[in-house]
Amino acid sequence: MPLSHFAITKAAPKPRPYKLSDGFGLHLLIEPNGSKKWRFRYRFGGREKMIALGTYPATPLGDARTKRDQARRLLESGVDPSAQRREVKAAEALVAASTFGVVAAEVLANKEANEAADSTLSKNRWLLENLAAPLASRPIAEITAAEILDLLRRVEKTGRRESARRLRGAIGSVFRYAIVTLRATSDPTLAIHGALLAPKVRHRAAILDEKEFGGLMRAIDAYDGWPTLTAALKFTALTFARPGEVRGALRKEFDLAKAVWRIAPERGKMRRPHDVPLSPQAMRVIEDIWPLSDHNELVFASIRSPRKPLSESAMNSALRRMGYTADEMTAHGFRSSASTILNSRGFNPDVIEAALGHQDEDEIRRTYNRAKYWQERVKLMNDWADLLDAFRGMR
Repeated sequence: MPLSHFAITKAAPKPRPYKLSDGFGLHLLIEPNGSKKWRFRYRFGGREKMIALGTYPATPLGDARTKRDQARRLLESGVDPSAQRREVKAAEALVAASTFGVVAAEVLANKEANEAADSTLSKNRWLLENLAAPLASRPIAEITAAEILDLLRRVEKTGRRESARRLRGAIGSVFRYAIVTLRATSDPTLAIHGALLAPKVRHRAAILDEKEFGGLMRAIDAYDGWPTLTAALKFTALTFARPGEVRGALRKEFDLAKAVWRIAPERGKMRRPHDVPLSPQAMRVIEDIWPLSDHNELVFASIRSPRKPLSESAMNSALRRMGYTADEMTAHGFRSSASTILNSRGFNPDVIEAALGHQDEDEIRRTYNRAKYWQERVKLMNDWADLLDAFRGMR
């Protein structure tokens, strides 16, 4: 006899579980603790099986009957309801493990495992975890090019054209990883290539006049700030290395006996080793501050903590206190200053490029030039240091 709402409501718990049948395999199991559970019993492949259909009253009688009828239709078509349920759960689990946020987290974990530079990791986390946050919960295979373009244009409208361009690339890397891990079949960012506005080129300010550069060196010599900050500015001027490479310089990277600074591949922008010959003037800068880092790894430690490097803002702030505006000089501008002045004086452009640590697209040529130009680079660094001394005397 079919069940009624009245019969179900009145069914009281007993010391042992018991069943109330509704017909066609559906019954309500009454537990001693008072819980009421819908069960569907059936036969498939000669074996008796049972699946749960919910609890009462969360699943009312009508809904339980609907679920039973759906299961019976599966049986009539030769499908085991229990197996079909497992497949659905597996598919749902796959979708949950295939959201953009999950795949992006795997991409970031891979970058970290491959020892990507801290700055690279930080930028990618910001792009994928912050700017791409609206995509995080979306199944990656369902995300469309239009959806991504809408996100990118919202970023673009805030004036951050370069961020929008970088975000497209970061999102594309997540899709490419999803493809090779069989969670997506295509990269929709390819369809929107060229749809964004070109980034506005921002040239880093640099002093290119020799006399004015000499004035800058005198200002740095007279600066009475934190010793490692002053030293970092001098060292950057002498080596024209990237500010991030200088700020993160480690004691173990320096061979003081051979006057060489060996920048580790994971710290360099080009992700390859870069050796910098040190002029006598650069060596003096290092030797003067070397005792300050006796018990730490960083040569140019932060004012606030010996375990943290100087920030680029600290270097730029020092330049501002010396009277140089952001339109006149920046920490990164030392590279442009050295490159422009050395090229204008007729030094070998290939040697200058090698000293700047610029990547040659040809791997064989890159390896060849690295060895070929070493002695020339040693001389270049010595000549540059001597030029800086001469510039100081220009009035």
